[in-house]
Amino acid sequence: MSDPLIKICGLSSPDTLAAAIEAGADMAGFVFFEKSPRHIDLETARTLGLLAQARIGKVALTVDADDAALDDIIDALAPDYLQLHGKETPARVAQVKARFGLPVIKAAGVATAADVEAARVYEGVADVILFDAKPAPNAAVPGGAGIAFDWTLLRSVAAKQWMLSGGLDPDNVAEAIRLTGARAVDVSSGVERERGVKDAEKIAAFVKAARLS
Repeated sequence: MSDPLIKICGLSSPDTLAAAIEAGADMAGFVFFEKSPRHIDLETARTLGLLAQARIGKVALTVDADDAALDDIIDALAPDYLQLHGKETPARVAQVKARFGLPVIKAAGVATAADVEAARVYEGVADVILFDAKPAPNAAVPGGAGIAFDWTLLRSVAAKQWMLSGGLDPDNVAEAIRLTGARAVDVSSGVERERGVKDAEKIAAFVKAARLS
């Protein structure tokens, strides 16, 4: 079995981006959502995008962003993927793909088996379905809370391309991969030393643990 694809999300500084590249991560996620402690502005995105160029895949994470906002983000970052982490419908996902010509990762919140089944509406529309822990109804942000869900719910996922997120860290990622068979994993808060601030040693430990799974 090949090594899992690894995405480090919520990077916001040159040093933490460099840490992800040095550790051997496959994708770097950049958050464009002002309510998130990991949000970056367009100027920072431009700087980080140039640093990442050809060294790691770039993912722009947005939450129910309109076309104008996506235009600005794409101009600044030149991402390889768009990650839609809001309440975007399958029709909106298709519209984004058609307009911008970029592959789309669609996040789906999971708390029960019914949530996994509900995410099937994105099969054949999104390029990748990212299963994340379902946020609380009153949560300010839709992800990055360090909450895990019952990973065994994903054992029967039919989607060809999917990614596991939600509560992963260097200590549990190998077990999560074993339980789910995930071939792609995504981490944010699990490699932070404080909320919104990534830790280079934790990034390296996460990548190593995922590769050894």
